[in-house]
Amino acid sequence: MTRKLLQSTALTGAMTLVSRITGLIRDMAMASLMGAGASVAADAFYVAFRIPNFLRRIFGEGALSQAFVPVFAEYRARKSPEEAQRLIDNVTGVLSVALFAVTLIGVVVAPLLVWVLAPGFAVQEPQKYQLTVAMLRVMFPYLFFISLVALAGGILNTLGKFGVAAFTPVLLNLALIGAALWLAPYLDQPAMGLAWGVFIAGVAQLLFQIPYLRRVGLLPRPRFRWRDDGVSRVMKLMLPGIFGVSVAQINLLVNTVLASFLVTGSVSWLYYADRVMEFPIGVFGIALGTVVLPQLSQKHASASVDDFSHLLDWGLRLAFIISIPACAALIVLAGPIVITLFHHGKFDANDVTMSVQALIAFLVGLVPFILIRILAPGFYARHDTATPARVGVYSLITNIVLSLLFVYPLAHTGLALATSIAAVVNAGLLYRILRQQGVYRPLVGWSRFFGRVGVATVAMAGALTWGVGGLEAWLSAPSLERAARLAFWILVGSVVYGAVLLLSGMRPAHLKLKTS
Repeated sequence: MTRKLLQSTALTGAMTLVSRITGLIRDMAMASLMGAGASVAADAFYVAFRIPNFLRRIFGEGALSQAFVPVFAEYRARKSPEEAQRLIDNVTGVLSVALFAVTLIGVVVAPLLVWVLAPGFAVQEPQKYQLTVAMLRVMFPYLFFISLVALAGGILNTLGKFGVAAFTPVLLNLALIGAALWLAPYLDQPAMGLAWGVFIAGVAQLLFQIPYLRRVGLLPRPRFRWRDDGVSRVMKLMLPGIFGVSVAQINLLVNTVLASFLVTGSVSWLYYADRVMEFPIGVFGIALGTVVLPQLSQKHASASVDDFSHLLDWGLRLAFIISIPACAALIVLAGPIVITLFHHGKFDANDVTMSVQALIAFLVGLVPFILIRILAPGFYARHDTATPARVGVYSLITNIVLSLLFVYPLAHTGLALATSIAAVVNAGLLYRILRQQGVYRPLVGWSRFFGRVGVATVAMAGALTWGVGGLEAWLSAPSLERAARLAFWILVGSVVYGAVLLLSGMRPAHLKLKTS
């Protein structure tokens, strides 16, 4: 069982790693094309892309997946294959109609959406506002395609086929890289080429999933039966889940609204910092959460209470053993990473400084962001989407209050710090409720576990601090030399962490999943 879970997590993580690497190459291409503080195009693109991307998290990878997977897993465990297929057909039909309506409305009211979500553009920079509206209209249909992609991914993940869904985002990155290199240079407004790249990526990702669904015999045949019992259950779970799973995105939108009043470049600095922080979250946090949810759903369906708790304990130990050293390493290497990835073309030294400040503030929340990916499925798998939603309200209030307090003294860095503290509140409350409900009962050995991880992390951080040197040398070095030095110190940090962890007595057996 442990080996199968680790293999699934490793496969999902590997595919996500490919996605994140191509995503960073995509960001490098876009940073070189648009810069950050010196052009209105970058801020306009990132605001326009954030709106359908935010709705994608709500309708697609967020509430829909969290609501659909537990219900579909129950259908497969307790009902006939024909009833499971009918659930897929009906959910696909209802979702398609809803998405088409939302997309059409979004295209029509794009000027209003941009005015609401980036009021600073409309008030202070009309040119940036008009460009954002034009980009949003091209990109909004991405929501329709990518949400159906997320539904297909939920079907395949429930069957234990995690690689396809994890690889699919690579197509978005490839489409944007292609648009930046071969489409943008031929347009009067090059940034519009990126908007068309997003549209093309949505179509490509949906077409990519179809052969795999046909291969497992579960290709949807959309039916608009919104009164179907299975559809009703998914919708009821989705409604509170829409807010619960989207708190992080709502917090980012709050940041966007406030950042639109700051100097040009603020939205982009937050975006680039978030992209770096999303790397470990995607490679490990999302991968582990994606694998854990179907497994927890099966434990709940079979009433295996102890195994449910043991699986959460296993997931949390894996999350801590990766996220704690990753957080420390990223703080020490924040400058070299931003310089290596983005300091090309129009992305100048000031953009580097501003992005590094935002990144370090975001990293305060790295561990809790990953923990949320493990803790929240502990509720969703039991068909409880209301509790994470209530916790999300507290987290959102925390973010809004702290953002208003921090934005003037700390500018964009204060917005990133507020988001991180809100994540701490979110993860802490989810953990406390799981303990109070008796759903999660920690196994023995946590104190010794934290001691070993802490000692290894301090040793790794000390080695990196001693070795990486000042940022001036990184700024003046050629691109290939920066990449080689960064890869070398990441390898050194990994070796030091692993070696000290082994010397402290940590063994693979300590991470084995306990079964009743």
